[in-house]
Amino acid sequence: MLKLEDLKKDAQIRGLEGNKIVRIVSVEPVGDDAANVFYVDPDGKPGTQMLFRSDESRLELAEAGRPWAFDAPGEEFKLCLEAYRINLAHLFDPMMAVHTSNVEPLPHQISAVYEAMLPRQPLRFVLADDPGAGKTIMAGLLIRELLMRADAKRILIVSPGSLTEQWQDELLEKFGLQFEIFSREKQEQCASGNYFEEQNQLIARLDQLSRNDDFQEKLKNTDWDLIVVDEAHKMSAHYFGNKVNETGRFKLGKLLGSITRHFLLMTATPHNAKEEDFQLFLSLLDGDRFYGKFREGAHKVDISDMMRRMVKEELLKFDGTPLFPERRAYTANYELSALEAALYAEVTDYVRNEMNRADNLDGKRKGTVGFALTQLQRRLASSPEAIYQSLKRRRKRLENRLSEMKLVARGHGVAETLGEYAVKKQIDIPENIDEAADELTGEEYEAWAEQVVDQATASETIPELEAEIESLKALEAKARTVVESGQACLRPRSYWGLPAFASLSMAGSE
Repeated sequence: MLKLEDLKKDAQIRGLEGNKIVRIVSVEPVGDDAANVFYVDPDGKPGTQMLFRSDESRLELAEAGRPWAFDAPGEEFKLCLEAYRINLAHLFDPMMAVHTSNVEPLPHQISAVYEAMLPRQPLRFVLADDPGAGKTIMAGLLIRELLMRADAKRILIVSPGSLTEQWQDELLEKFGLQFEIFSREKQEQCASGNYFEEQNQLIARLDQLSRNDDFQEKLKNTDWDLIVVDEAHKMSAHYFGNKVNETGRFKLGKLLGSITRHFLLMTATPHNAKEEDFQLFLSLLDGDRFYGKFREGAHKVDISDMMRRMVKEELLKFDGTPLFPERRAYTANYELSALEAALYAEVTDYVRNEMNRADNLDGKRKGTVGFALTQLQRRLASSPEAIYQSLKRRRKRLENRLSEMKLVARGHGVAETLGEYAVKKQIDIPENIDEAADELTGEEYEAWAEQVVDQATASETIPELEAEIESLKALEAKARTVVESGQACLRPRSYWGLPAFASLSMAGSE
């Protein structure tokens, strides 16, 4: 308790404003039992109160001191100071993303991010290093660096469907970045009606966007700081005469380039040996600079400021040693046994004849039949056992189809053609059969390829199908004979277990 008489100028008093310590400026006595007190609080705000004897119980003299002191917990102060230092670290550390990520980047990765890409404002760039160079790590370092420098907030990554989860995992594990994967379900459930607008860090599937006009309309209403496209060579276009044939992916690339400030295209194969197509690809980055069809002798284009490509022979470690061993390509020849050579010739004749018949089919079915027949030859290159199993499965599937067609003909009095049957029993195939491996996972692709090989046929009527089944029975018997003979030649190791990608060299050829 403090008496009114003890109130002096510059005294530190607690109780005038709760628990705050105020400084007395002046005191004016009002009789013997009251005083008018003028004071300032810790923030310098002035105040005044009329105090009476009854107020003495709440007044106390505080120790002279400052409104702040060094009595806070030291560990908490250190933690706060470290957070503030990290927030400003990019001002002092030009490679802060390297030091705060769970990666040990190689020289070419550091040069790509800090020499080739970060200095460009805005960034419109093609990163075209060879496979295995770590383009995902380079993109992750770039994203983290832009985020720490407050140069990017909204980031969209567009990749083939089979790579979206890999992108999400690597960005989280190596860089601590949480990206959501766009899906139709998330779009339908979002409150705003535009999931692209709600999320600042998003991964989307390339073909899901290129084939859906509604998603593209929603994208048009958004703005992004950085868009990264993986496997960007898929966004290709081609000249047909003097007219540009734009694919759906190419149109998506034009849209993405128009809604972002930084645009990074990543591919290991930017050039398809056609300069005019390559110029069209670069027009995604700068439509004015690469306008019009490329003409040899008339166009001279320097792209060193917007593309970097390093092949494996140029990639080095910090000690200057090569990152990859030297590549040496050679052809491994092997000699077929007599039985295998005869089987190969007969399967080749079967495939050639069926291909000729497939030329008369409509476009989509023609491509499916062609793919199936090509797969048969690849199975033959793998091993006699592989072609035997494929022929047997195909014969059984076609026999089942023949039985169903005969049953329908008996019930309706008219036999369907194979084309009509194919519509009812349509195989679920990707939009572009040549790029199915990119759109499907490994297991999905293998299952789909098996289904196509077993079912696709160029036969149009019941007699044609019966004739093809008889041909397959003969080939199956021939393949079984080769398998049981034990005379199959020993394949080079590169052929083992790779029926989808093997190729066959006849004896004495390359």
